[in-house]
Amino acid sequence: MSALLHIDGVGKSFGGLKAVQNVSLSVTEGRLSALIGPNGAGKTTLFALMSGFIVPDTGRVRFAGQDITGQAPHLNARMGLTRTFQIVQPFAAQTVRENIAVGAHLHLPGRAQALEFAESVAQRVGLTPQLDKLASDLTVAGRKRLELARALATRPRLLLLDEVLAGLNPQEIAEMIPVVQSIAQSGVTVLMIEHVMQAVMSLAQEVWVLAQGQLIAHGTPAEVTHNPAVVEAYLGHGTAERLQKNAAKAQAAKMAQEAQP
Repeated sequence: MSALLHIDGVGKSFGGLKAVQNVSLSVTEGRLSALIGPNGAGKTTLFALMSGFIVPDTGRVRFAGQDITGQAPHLNARMGLTRTFQIVQPFAAQTVRENIAVGAHLHLPGRAQALEFAESVAQRVGLTPQLDKLASDLTVAGRKRLELARALATRPRLLLLDEVLAGLNPQEIAEMIPVVQSIAQSGVTVLMIEHVMQAVMSLAQEVWVLAQGQLIAHGTPAEVTHNPAVVEAYLGHGTAERLQKNAAKAQAAKMAQEAQP
């Protein structure tokens, strides 16, 4: 499979802060991938650079074979590159149906068509029973599903999900994971920023790890979670070595116990 999105040497600074430094990665079409890292690592900034909300200081962004570096977000959305936001801000005075139709208007100019299309999108994210409810009356989980539905209504080829599970309780997370999985299985390429490792482990086929604006690891979920550099980025310097020593001691003690008559 070919790369749908490719970023090469992308960097962005805000004053003296190097938020993203020389990041290169390729998102393979048809895959569900994850971008993880500690708070403040630069993940959301990288999403903004990919989707056109921020123009990079260095590097290039290519989508579907075209250079889209610095291109406006609405033009990227028309090409099929859409993102969600961690802080969900629906149109509170409008219904769920009307909110989803806003995304549909990108391709469907007629109001009736957009509202009709909104129904099919709502079904994909489990919002059908709440189509005529005001967005302001939704729970946190409902607003997260609505944000997902608005993005899906734009008919994306690549969907960038920014912490779609943040703020949800364990049951809500368990209910949302199959929704994300079904979107990927429908043919939409997905790249998700996520702190819920349960979701990363169960959903992602490959993972990139960002720390202090730099990529420090790439591989399968199992590979990156056992990478010493990743452990240290999350838990602090020297942690990986301590964990390895403790594991070795535990293994030695177990073997000694098993060797006793």
